[in-house]
Amino acid sequence: MVDVYLFSGFLGSGKTTLLKKMIMEFKEKGLKPAVFMNELGSMNFDSEEVGDGVPLKEILDGCICCSGSEKSEAQIQSLLAESEFDVLLIETTGAAHPVEALDAIFSPLFAERLNFRGIVTVADSKRFLERQQLSPQIRSLFIEQIRHADLLLTNKTDLLSESEQSQAIFEIQQINPTARIVQTVHAKVPLKLLESVNPSQRGAVEQAPVSKLNLQTKIVSFDEPVEREAFEEWLRKLPDTVYRIKGYLTLSGHSYPHSFQYAYGMVQWLPEYMKLRNQIVLIGENLEELKMP
Repeated sequence: MVDVYLFSGFLGSGKTTLLKKMIMEFKEKGLKPAVFMNELGSMNFDSEEVGDGVPLKEILDGCICCSGSEKSEAQIQSLLAESEFDVLLIETTGAAHPVEALDAIFSPLFAERLNFRGIVTVADSKRFLERQQLSPQIRSLFIEQIRHADLLLTNKTDLLSESEQSQAIFEIQQINPTARIVQTVHAKVPLKLLESVNPSQRGAVEQAPVSKLNLQTKIVSFDEPVEREAFEEWLRKLPDTVYRIKGYLTLSGHSYPHSFQYAYGMVQWLPEYMKLRNQIVLIGENLEELKMP
């Protein structure tokens, strides 16, 4: 049987960072991982991070837990038929309820081939303490992702003071008293911790379909290189309802693009060394009112 881990967590929490680290660690142990990724928009920049030699299937422009469940079943079935691998890592979209995602992926067609190991939720510690700023629907989903975790990574703890870290842990324990909670920076955990996870008894699911979350995606393309200073000034003026931006941008004076990540006011630029399409995808609420750069 193939071990299956499901990575959950709200937009920008650090799921893809965790995924990349676990792929490397499984490989170093001599195991072959495969990946199933889900993205709310019509493009998945995160799939570029998986790397060569790793079997990969994706669902774009939909959610694994609702309208995309049949597509999910077909993609996982194809993955099992086309490739030999030891472990399957499933990264859900930040808008997915983890328990609903489980219902979608365990089809009778292949359930006997999958050994589900548990839900690993990555929670942005800073965003958790500021959760009252989120809309009620988004806040409810955030809490549900924490409540149903078997292993909880309270990520980005380097952005909090010691008292804030203690407060976050205390409040998260009130939501999920059974999960193992680990404080992390850049979602860094040893593989042995992941392998020690066991699925717990699931409570009632408070459903929050994507259609009711008011989440939207918007793709923005650029014909010319971007002035970094002007672009970052635009970022500073974004409303709190823009949760995530990712993509590739060629900056003025550079021959190759940078991989760009934005979550909750924090920006990351990483240089790339190949020609990639100059565009970004935004995820949030009320994007139709947003003035583009």
